[in-house]
Amino acid sequence: MAGGGVVFFSRRVPEEAERTLERAGIRVAVNPRERVLAPDELIRRCRGKDGLLCLLSDTIDRSFLAASPSLRGIALMAVGFNNVDVAAATARGIPISNTPGVLTDATADLAWGLLLALARRIPESERFLRRGKFKVWGPMLFLGGDLQGKTLGIVGAGRIGTAVGLRSRGFGLKVIYTDGKRNRVLEKELGARRVSLPVLLKTADYITLHVPLSPETRHLIGARELKRMKKTACLINTSRGPVVDEAALARALQRREIAGAGLDVFENEPRVHPGLLTLENAVLLPHIGSATIETRTKMAVMAAENLVAMMRGKRAPNCVNPAVYGKPSTN
Repeated sequence: MAGGGVVFFSRRVPEEAERTLERAGIRVAVNPRERVLAPDELIRRCRGKDGLLCLLSDTIDRSFLAASPSLRGIALMAVGFNNVDVAAATARGIPISNTPGVLTDATADLAWGLLLALARRIPESERFLRRGKFKVWGPMLFLGGDLQGKTLGIVGAGRIGTAVGLRSRGFGLKVIYTDGKRNRVLEKELGARRVSLPVLLKTADYITLHVPLSPETRHLIGARELKRMKKTACLINTSRGPVVDEAALARALQRREIAGAGLDVFENEPRVHPGLLTLENAVLLPHIGSATIETRTKMAVMAAENLVAMMRGKRAPNCVNPAVYGKPSTN
């Protein structure tokens, strides 16, 4: 069945996504600017378009939806969709899709990259060398922490949290986790224990966050939680920026209440709390959790495939608001 229609890409993405749509007879228009479009710009660019491929940085609110009556579907190239007013889209009959599953391994790898960078003070010692300060080796130079025998605390044991935990096998870490339900994979494979968040914060040497953003998880880690952590502990966040109170984290790092933090996401991204930028015990990355060629291509193609289904009037494979399709058939 032929596709038809025109879709807009809010940013340039791997080319295979565009080819996927064009093979289905769907034309593509791409934002020519390598930046996030302002809300009025996005509305103008989507005028008369049938579909939209967008990112978490794009605001898809009630105002945007009201000003974009021609849209028949919106595909996010992301797992999260907290930037979308899903209820408003559902009320207008617009399906919304995401790209779950494909970024699990890439994000888990990056979480471990941050953990290792913090444990062995890698970015800090590299900056030291590049500044010409390495004059002589010394037995007290950039002492870090061992992993063997330490405890890894996983907050949110879903796909990514599980993948992070399973990667600990080669490092000799004990694993504890907190989640709304038991993770039998971590328990069977690693002997992991499910504990409460306060116990995890008090016990773990390395704490890694893997929860979705919701009213319940916003500032899940704040001043009180940071005070519960060991002074030698490190915090890693590759989930959502607002899960951590950045101001409280900056204070805790400045006061050495915890040893370090590794962040790939930020509360008011792309702005980073200025208190973090000057700290040697903070490893800060520009949201590169899924930034591998293979993963980003898979995400882009998945988003495009969702749009193809939407443009054909079919159910999008990764629809997050299935109510737009009505009750499922009993046939």
